[in-house]
Formats: sequence, structure tokens, C-alpha cells
Amino acid sequence: MKIQDIGFIAVLLVVLVMRKPRLCVVVGLACFGLSIPLFATWTFFTAQRLTYYAGAFILHAVLLQLFISTPRK
Repeated sequence: MKIQDIGFIAVLLVVLVMRKPRLCVVVGLACFGLSIPLFATWTFFTAQRLTYYAGAFILHAVLLQLFISTPRK
């Protein structure tokens, strides 16, 4: 496990506790934004990981939106 994985887990735990879909999307877009310069400098391993992390954050935001907006009976 690399330091970036530990950072991802820490940020994911914070986002999970806060349960704000907009924050998940912002963090996901930030991961995409950080990965673009890494792809440009051919640092593919870290950039690829950041795109995976961004996908996880965006998926989490979508799932939160689905379960928050659905009324429970």
C-alpha cells in the first residue's frame, strides 16, 4: 500500500462521514484535475490511480444522490 492509497482512504473516510454528494463530486473533479499534469509528464502509475480515485468519489456521489433522494417507506 502506497502513501497515495492511505491518503485516498483518509479522504474517503472523511467524505463518507460527511455524506455530502457535492463534496464527493468536487474531490473527484480535483483528482481528475491533478491527474492531467501527471499524464502530460508521463507519470502514468500515479495518474491512473488518481483517475480510479476520482471514479470512486463520483460513484459514491451518485449512490448518495440515489439513496438520499429516494423516500423511505
